[in-house]
Order: sequence, then C-alpha cells, then structure tokens
Amino acid sequence: MNYKRIIAVLFLIVGVTSFLAFKIVDDDPIISKIAAQLDAWLGSNPQEKIYLQMDKPYYATGDTIWFKAYDVIARKHQLSALSGVLNVDLIDDRDSIKQSIKLPIESGVSWGDFTLSDTIKEGNYRIRAYTNWMRNAGEDYFFDKTINVVSAINNSVYTQTKYTYSTQNNEHKVNASISFADANGKRYASKNVSYEVKIGGKTIGRGKGQTDDIGNINISFSSKQAGAVKNGKIITSLQISDKTTVEKQILLKATSGNVDVQFFPEGGNLVNGNDSKIAFKAIGADGLGTDVKGIVVDGQNKEVANFNSTHLGMGSFSFTPESGKSYKAKLTYADGSENTVDLPKAGNEGFSIAIDDTAKYALTVKILPGATAAAGTAQPGGLILIAQANGVVYYAAKSEPGTKDFTAHILKRKFPSGIVQFTLFSPAGEPLNERLVFIQNADQLKMDLTAKESYAPREKVKVMLNVADRVDKPVMGSFSVSVTNETKMPVDEASENTIISNLLLTSDIKGYIEKPNYYFADVNEKTRADLDVLMLTQGYRRFEWKQLLNNSIPAPVYQVEKSLAISGQLKSMIFNKPLAKGQVRILSNKGGFFMIDTLSDNEGNFTFNDMVFNDSTKFLIQGRSAKDRKNIKINLNTVSPQPVGFNKNAPDQKVNLGDGLSPFLQSSKDYYENLIKYGVVKRPIMLNEVVIKEKKNVVLRSENLNGPGNADAVILADKLGNCGSFLLNCLQGLIPGVTFKNGLPYNIRQNATMAIVVDGNFVDDDVFTEIDPTTVESVEAIVSLHFAAIYGSRAANGALIITTKRGRSNADLLRYAPGVVIYTPKGYYKAREFYSPQYDNPKTNTQIPDIRNTIYWKPNIITDKDGKASFEYFNADTKGTYRVVVEGIDADGNLGRQVYRYKVQ
Repeated sequence: MNYKRIIAVLFLIVGVTSFLAFKIVDDDPIISKIAAQLDAWLGSNPQEKIYLQMDKPYYATGDTIWFKAYDVIARKHQLSALSGVLNVDLIDDRDSIKQSIKLPIESGVSWGDFTLSDTIKEGNYRIRAYTNWMRNAGEDYFFDKTINVVSAINNSVYTQTKYTYSTQNNEHKVNASISFADANGKRYASKNVSYEVKIGGKTIGRGKGQTDDIGNINISFSSKQAGAVKNGKIITSLQISDKTTVEKQILLKATSGNVDVQFFPEGGNLVNGNDSKIAFKAIGADGLGTDVKGIVVDGQNKEVANFNSTHLGMGSFSFTPESGKSYKAKLTYADGSENTVDLPKAGNEGFSIAIDDTAKYALTVKILPGATAAAGTAQPGGLILIAQANGVVYYAAKSEPGTKDFTAHILKRKFPSGIVQFTLFSPAGEPLNERLVFIQNADQLKMDLTAKESYAPREKVKVMLNVADRVDKPVMGSFSVSVTNETKMPVDEASENTIISNLLLTSDIKGYIEKPNYYFADVNEKTRADLDVLMLTQGYRRFEWKQLLNNSIPAPVYQVEKSLAISGQLKSMIFNKPLAKGQVRILSNKGGFFMIDTLSDNEGNFTFNDMVFNDSTKFLIQGRSAKDRKNIKINLNTVSPQPVGFNKNAPDQKVNLGDGLSPFLQSSKDYYENLIKYGVVKRPIMLNEVVIKEKKNVVLRSENLNGPGNADAVILADKLGNCGSFLLNCLQGLIPGVTFKNGLPYNIRQNATMAIVVDGNFVDDDVFTEIDPTTVESVEAIVSLHFAAIYGSRAANGALIITTKRGRSNADLLRYAPGVVIYTPKGYYKAREFYSPQYDNPKTNTQIPDIRNTIYWKPNIITDKDGKASFEYFNADTKGTYRVVVEGIDADGNLGRQVYRYKVQ
C-alpha cells in the first residue's frame, strides 16, 4: 500500500482545517510507520462486532426471547462476510449457561430464539453473543446484555427489598427491609419467615422471624467484605399457610454504601501551569453512578475549584495546578456523608491535550507543554497528533520545528460517528497523551414509518417503511421490527441497548456504561456534554500503542469460523505418529443416510468443511491407514466453549424484579392461563396413584426407531458382566435365536448375518468386533419382522441396536473401538417462526382472547432499490399505546433506528 499517498491526503486535511503551526509534509517516517502499523494490525485483526435486537426489554417465564443478530466489521460497520457461525448463550445470575445455540450467519445477519420454560426461575439473566474470531479480542467486546425475567405463572408471592448499610467494629452491617405481598398487592402479615444469606455460595447468615402487620420483615447480617459482591442473595422461605411455604431469592448486590470516586485529568496528565480539565465519576457499591459534590483545596486548605455531578455520578471541572502544591477533593455524597481524597499529582514535565467539541461542526484541539518543556528548547522534529477510529487514521498532524504548542480546528465531518482516539506522540513516536472524543454526525439512516394514528383491537395494521441515507438517497438494507403494547410494557428508553448505542459506543469500550441510550434518544447540548464527560472517564483499549508499534501484539489464537467443520488427525496406535494418506469416512443417518470420505494429508490432518447439520446430530467417524489398517487413533479437533466471565453489566441486575411491572405481570399471567384454558399449551397432569406390577427395562438414550426397549431382547450394561475386551464374548448365549460366527451376530432363523446399528448409525461389520463392552449402555436385539420392518432392507436379517454410554459424562466424543469414534458436535439451532394470528383467515380460532405482549416480530425485512418495504399484522385485544421499533443497517454500514407509536382504542 502507498503510505505516502495516505499521508499526503491526511496532511491535505490538516492544511484545510488547522492553523499554520503545522509543517505540512508528504513523507514523515513516524506518521508513515504509525499508519502502516495500524493498517497491518487491521489486516490481521479485523474488528468484528455483534449486535442483537430483541423483541422486548424484559420477559416473563413462559415467554420466548426473539432476536436478530447483526454481524459487522468495525471499520465501516458494514455487514460482515468474515464469520459464518454465531454463538448465543443464555446465562443465569450464577454465571451458568442455561441454553446455548449456534446459528448460521448469512450476509452478516442471523436470527433465533430462546424459550423460557414456565419452570425457569425468575431472576437476572444475560444474553451473550459472539463469533469464534471475536474471542481473540476478549469477552469485554462480546455482545452482552442483562435481561430481567419475572415469574407471572402461579406466582403467589412478590417481594420489595430496600437495603441500608452501616459500619460497626470494622464490620459492614446490612439491613434488608423486605415486604411480601400477593399479585393483588395484599400483604402477608404475621407470617413466619426463615432466611439464609449467601455470598459466592457461602452462607454468612441465617435466621427466622415473622412479618409485621403490613407484611414487612427486617433482616440484618454482617460481612467483612466491603462494597460489591458477586453471587450474593437472600433466600427466604415464607409460610403462607399451614401446608404451603414459598421460597424467594432476593439479589444482594453490595454489603456497604461505599462510594468510589475517581478523577481523570484530560489527556491523562495533570500539568503544572496549564489550565486543566478533570473529569470525575462516583460509583456506588452496587456499580451505579451516584450524585456527589465537593470542592478542591490546596495544601493550605484554599479552595481552587468546586464541582457537582451532572449525570449518573459524572461531571468535570477546571483549574490550574501550581508547581510545588498538592490538591485534595473534599466530597459530599448524596446521603450527606463526607470524605476527602487526593487528586492525581501534577508534574512540570509532559504535555496537556485539551479538546473542545461544543461547537456544532468542528473540534478545537490545543496542545500545551508543561513548565519544563516550555522553558526548554522546543521538541526537535515536532510533536505528532494522530486521530484514529476503529483502526483507521482520519487525521495526522505534526507541529512546526520550534513550536512549543499548537491549536487546530478540525471539521467533525472528517470523522465517522463514534469514538475517535486522539493520541499525542513524541518526535520519536512514543505515545504521550490520549483523549477520546465521541463524534455525533447526522449520518444515520433516515427512516420513515407510515401508518394510521389509531386502530381498533384486532384490526389489520400495514406499515410502510421508507429508508434513505443522509443525502436522501434510497438505500437497500436489512432491518428487523418489534411491536409491543407500551401500556402493558413500559420502557425506560435511556436504558435501552440499541443498534446505535451498541455498535458506536458500548462495543468499543471495556467496562460498564449506565443507560447507554440516554446519549442517543434525544441528542441535545446536555447529552453531548455528558457524553464527552463519559469519554473522559472511560478507556479505549482495542490495542496498546507500544505493543502495536513494536510488533508485539499477540497473534490470533481463535480462527475465523466460516462454517461448521469436523477435523482431526490420524495417528498410529503404538508409536503415536501421524498417518499420511489415510482414509477417513464420516457418516450419519440423521435426516437420511449421509456419508463422505477424505484422505489425511502428510501430517495426518483431515478436514470436512462446509458442513450443515442440526444440533444433536451424531456422526460415526472411521479411519484407516494407507495400508487399510484399522488399529489407529483418531484425534478430533474440538473447540472448548467460551467460559463465562464476570458480568460487566452486573449493575443492570435488579433487586426488585417486578418493580413497576404490575401491568406486564398481570398481562403475562392472563395470556398464559388462556393458552392453557383453550388447550394451546398443555400442562402436566398429576395422575392418580398406580401400582406397578412389572418393571420394564429402562433403555437410556436409545435411538431404536421402534422406541426405547421395543425389541425382542434387551441387555443392559449391568448384564454384560466382566467378559473381557470384546462385546461379542459378553453377548454370547444372552440373546435367543442369535449366535456369533466369525465375530459377527448371526440370526439362526434367517441363517444370515445381522446388521449393526451404533447410536443410530449403521456401521461396518468390522467395527462390531472392536467395540469395548465397558462403553456400552445397552444392546437391543431385533429378530422378528415386525421390529425389523422399520429399518428396511438393511435389517432384513435382524439387527443389534447398540447404545453407548456417551451421555453418562455429557461427553460429545466417544472412542469405543480403534479407528472409530462417535462424535456429537454442536450443530445449528433451527430458529422458529414467530406466530402472528391472521384474523382475516376463517381458519383462525377467534374465540381465544388475544392478550399477547409481543404483538409482532419480524427479523428479515429487506428494503428494495427504492428504499421501500412494508409489513403487516393484526393488533391484539389489548388497548393502549403500541410501540413499533425498527432497526437495521444498509450496505454501506449506515445505521438506523426508528420508533413509531399509535393508539389501539
């Protein structure tokens, strides 16, 4: 690549937008090196991002979570062609994966769903999504969203909890005031309660008590651990009647009311003699921002500045530190308590970088030297200022020789919307200062939704979608839409995670960002100022400059996953050496018989690429050496699943899950009960007591097409006994009408060899002779025609249905014979289709009350060349304000989100 040309273009920008303090050159080795290193890094480490739009902000047990995934390359946020496989996990508050699915990514998009059974526990859950390639950047950059799941079905007890904190004898005292009520708000007065307090799985307190006359109980306990806690909970058991006790688990987020206040000098350095902006952030022990105010005093207790938080515990102030002085901040918290902390120390050396982005169209950048630099000779060769976004350099400047400071005005339109990292380098290319700026250009898609303002229940709604770019040119793009009844499901828009807030903000920053959509829902002067303070208090760490410039960034460990693949290596059994040109065969009978084969390379490696199979598909893999020897080993390449790390969005977890959700809870309960009433959902029925006179053999995990245990003879593992290393020795004499000749099962009545089926797959005869009996769960013998018929001509002479013990250890890989393995890799989940009743269809049952919470969901809306698309659906019975949310992206990476509301009355 011609870096001189890149730099020439960059300096042309500098010349147009900057003061004459810059030396405009077309060949600077340091800037060329930085640009080249960034380009090389992007070439080998393209940044991939995942965003999931969901159908609603919170859920109830029995619901389905519907989502669409957008996979983009960060450089321009264009839909990605890099990865072809998406991993999506549903994780509970104990960091345990409850459901995990793989989805195919086609043209950068995918969609799927999670079903929340009516038996799932209410609580705080997470949805995590990532590709295998994204694992190189780390879990901080995965899509990760905390969702609240409330229980509306058969839930007779609701709690409200308020925590207060104190400190006694160096221990942290916690008081939890818990109120208990039923679904109608009636309090459980004078009821017995037992409780247990757990932190990280360890019990730190337990006791008993009784609710007062308004259903409240106070629970107190002590902890030596201060601040935030992980996996903390209070488990209460409320006795609501003589025979009924209800357990409720209440989240414990913190054991103290401590507030952590941190100060962040703009650019990273506090320099004596320079007017300096300092941002601050006050975080409570629960991880949420909290109000704080205070004054800054010097060593003589003279006030030099004062400050107040302006948004979520954040704010900023300015003052000029003086050489030889130290400074403290005297803080006053929201509860009136006070504290004093040291400010970062100021130095005489170094530089200050100050960026003012309050102007609508341009940034003002000022670089000021410290006292030592100002008094000495100017930097030979000049300072270098680089601004990059997503690894692309959009601005590069160098100060004139002899210049000690400089100022630049830079048009915001030169940058894409999102985080821009300004870095000041020494003449030798050493990074000195860093400042993040968020650019909010008017470059989002213009999305126009057209529909009526008012409808009747069950009336058909047709919405016209028109999409154009910032210059009103129609665009083709991929979009998804969700419609909910906002009256039943109120939404805190500031707390939403949107395609814009995620792809432009949260996906690029480590750590928690509270209420991310606040900065985008209604952009104004205050939100822009608050967003700038957020940039001063958050860190951007996609890479480290020193690692980048020294070529020491670690090479990627995880490879791009274009499709599902099965790969491995053939090795000799005795000497463990790779076997070249060996034959490998893979077969399965899931969805019809399937078989392909390949040869291993010179290192014994083999791969089956571009495979498409559903989850729980079992494969039988057979290997032979080039000389057709079967006494070999097959080592499969299995990718370990991503472990679950700490939830960076843990502050989003709610203590009072049902707080403010009474309409949603009641609606969810009514909806589910109606499904049961009209037979749409079948609930378990408790049978009358029966006496079992004869116990049938239980055949675990059998794939017998006649049904587990439906065979002429069933031999379980405990009947095989200690009979050596060959299964045929164990079976000899156990199966009526079957003997063994030349190591194979022989149907005496048919006078022919029987078929062998292992874990649902027909296998070659020689595989049977090598099966280790210790790996067998059961053997079902089919001799009679009425059992064999379902298997067709291949089992005309009968069959042995062998089920292995693969499920006992939840393993997906079983070696039960040399040269043969059974492998059950993670396959694709088959996404379901959202059901939307069609009331103009006479076959639709109109007698069932329609009280859905998600009125409509469609993940695959594509606009045409004119930027147009439409979708239609029927309203539910529920009246109120319906909220239509459309999100998506066009081919050039422009993002769009539009919210439309109408009345149903």
